[in-house]
Amino acid sequence: MAKKWFRIGLLGIFILSLALRFWGLERFNTLVFDEVYFAKFGNNYLTHTPFFNAHPPLSQYMIGIGIWLGSHIPFWHDTVNGLTGSMRSPWTYRWFNALTGSFIPLVVAAIAYQLSYRRSFALLAGLFTACDGIFLVESRYALSNIYIVIFGLLGHWFLLLALDKQNRRRSFWLIFAGIAFGASVGTKWNGLWFLSGAYLVWIVAWVIQGTYSFANAKLFFKSPSLEEAGGRRQDSAALASPRASEEGRSQDSKAVASPQASAEFRSQEVGISTYSPPFIPSPSSESPLQNLTQLNIFQMLFYLGIIPAFIYSIIWIPHLQLDKTYGFIAVHQQILKFHLHLGGNSSDVHPYCAAWYKWPLMTRPMAYYYQTAKSITEPLPVMGPPLPAGAGQVIYDVHAMGNPFLWWFGVAAMLFLVGMLVSQAVIPWVKEKRFLVPATLSIDTWIGLYLVINYTANLAPWVKVTRCVFIYHYMCAVVFVFLAIAWFVDQCLRSYYQQLRALGVTITFIILAAFIFWMPIYLGLPLSPDGYKLRMWFNSWI
Repeated sequence: MAKKWFRIGLLGIFILSLALRFWGLERFNTLVFDEVYFAKFGNNYLTHTPFFNAHPPLSQYMIGIGIWLGSHIPFWHDTVNGLTGSMRSPWTYRWFNALTGSFIPLVVAAIAYQLSYRRSFALLAGLFTACDGIFLVESRYALSNIYIVIFGLLGHWFLLLALDKQNRRRSFWLIFAGIAFGASVGTKWNGLWFLSGAYLVWIVAWVIQGTYSFANAKLFFKSPSLEEAGGRRQDSAALASPRASEEGRSQDSKAVASPQASAEFRSQEVGISTYSPPFIPSPSSESPLQNLTQLNIFQMLFYLGIIPAFIYSIIWIPHLQLDKTYGFIAVHQQILKFHLHLGGNSSDVHPYCAAWYKWPLMTRPMAYYYQTAKSITEPLPVMGPPLPAGAGQVIYDVHAMGNPFLWWFGVAAMLFLVGMLVSQAVIPWVKEKRFLVPATLSIDTWIGLYLVINYTANLAPWVKVTRCVFIYHYMCAVVFVFLAIAWFVDQCLRSYYQQLRALGVTITFIILAAFIFWMPIYLGLPLSPDGYKLRMWFNSWI
């Protein structure tokens, strides 16, 4: 793909994201879902009103900045309310989130490109992210999860850029990576999982290099040298047949003449696996991730330890200056106490509580806003319950629900990546009857490791969480699912086999069609009762 078309594609994805997030942004002149907290908190910073915040304050700073800037823009103030504590237009406390969320597909595309240098993979990753419902919903309201994700993804992108550079340029990007990771944690504590994913990938890279070095050294001391081994084969072949001896010398000369053959000859001598699954078309090992072992533990602790901790600490300064009730340590104790006392993870605590294992298959999404009206022209109530069942002919529903087929296909692609990684370790072991360590990893193997590790890092910690959690807590993990299905579709589209190319086109079409089909409940468009039921495929979705 030409660079020109790649840039045009990225621009198109950004314009699509921007349009969907800003269109009808002020439609509901009220506070939607957790806007009752975050929009108020953002306004509290402007009115200098002390308050207790159950999360780190960065996202509320951002919302407050958006309110201040939006209040000075002489547009989009047709509707106002005083629900934040001041007379504000809904547009003022939502637009900054909409703008921020519009950049997330581009950051995901940038990560995909940096992982593989494949423009097709990057465009698919950006497109699929732009076609997800829960990211669209979260971006259109004054909520905080958008900031966790974008700062965590920026941290990973800056880290990948750093691995592609050397010396001062590497340090420059590592500093920005540390700042971004610190900002993610400064939004919510679960932003820490983005940073833990970076550490886990780094550790795995060192383990792979260390295992290979150990196996190489062990076999070097136990096996005869290459010259001796070659000489012994030739001597035994000569004793058996002079013709065989000639063939042996001919094969050795071919190995010397061909670098590839020579590499295969050496890998057989030291027991290195050169196996690659037939699905993967690119044997190249040029990936920034292979440079992870160029970062030592002191660099990791400084750039991705001390800097994030420093950024996280200074983020708290404005809040602690406003509310002097608790100091830095005490406020963290109060936050931890708050979360520990939220109750168990069941519908008795909250009707939309959803344990972690319900997230990947999206068995329990949640409604952020639900109102009914007798007609489209009837104004919606600012606050209050919807009309009784049967009285409302028009339904307005904002559902925090992902694109079902994007999520389901993505989980399948993630499982495929797990299977690919396992097969690369198991199949050579079965064939050779011993554990074989690859000398190099292909780009696709690195991508597989990166996505599986980061997905696990952002999902596994929730297994032990006993408080009520919701589907939006899955947003940090599901972005790696988007990358996984984009990788799979890209491999299909680049395949030699027509059936695989057709499969890639079909998956892409289904994801786009599903996004359009469920768009009314992402944007809160008016629906008839039948139209609403048509989109609620399962009772657990309602």
